[in-house]
Order: sequence, then C-alpha cells, then structure tokens
Amino acid sequence: MIYLGYPNYWGTMPMQVFTFLEHFDFSGKTICPFCTHEGSGMGRSEADIKKLCPGADVRKGLAIQGSFAAQAENELKKWAGKEN
Repeated sequence: MIYLGYPNYWGTMPMQVFTFLEHFDFSGKTICPFCTHEGSGMGRSEADIKKLCPGADVRKGLAIQGSFAAQAENELKKWAGKEN
C-alpha cells in the first residue's frame, strides 16, 4: 500500500509527482492519494494517477484544505484506517 501525498497545483499533482509515477511500475500495488488544496479538492489528480499507473488499484483520495491541514490529523487517521 502506497500513500501518495502532494499539494494540488492547478487541479492536479505537481510535475515531480508525474515524473515519479512515470518511472516506476505500480502494477499490483494499491495507491492511496491525498493532497492539500485551497479550493479545488482532488481535482483531476485521481484520474491522472489511474492513467499513469494502469495496473494499480487507485483508491479514493483525501483532500485537505491547506489552511486547515494543521487540524486534519483525526480526519487523516480516519481515512487511512479505512484504507487498510
């Protein structure tokens, strides 16, 4: 199980995350994406991950508004517990 965290930039992941996902084979792996954002939620990042990692099981992500990230510990724990 891979927890993939990133900030949502312009509706998706930063280019560095795209590069990381393009360079490895995630077939048979489970990817649990989560991001911070300032209004766009997960954007299209889940769909982008699915395109980049066609053999992976990409779970529903968790979007945390950046200005509330410091208070999101319980929400993150609840979400991560559901993924196990």
